[in-house]
Amino acid sequence: MGFIWTLIIGLVVGAIAKLLMPGRDPGGFIITILLGIVGAFVATFLGQSVGWYGPGQAAGFIASVVGAVIVLWIYRLVVGRSAT
Repeated sequence: MGFIWTLIIGLVVGAIAKLLMPGRDPGGFIITILLGIVGAFVATFLGQSVGWYGPGQAAGFIASVVGAVIVLWIYRLVVGRSAT
């Protein structure tokens, strides 16, 4: 159930990350939502590694937003440089 919850939160978080980091994304809105899902999984993994979350427990909403913003920022750095 934790995997499904992380996936659902990631969809919402991707949209919020796009609102927090406006501008042109190399991949568009769909890629931003997918990056939000990745950010939620990253936040869950890091939180479990540090001990904030137990096994099978998903990251919280705020941690997922932070993870998505970080992943979106890294994506813009990597793809933005390779596109020019």
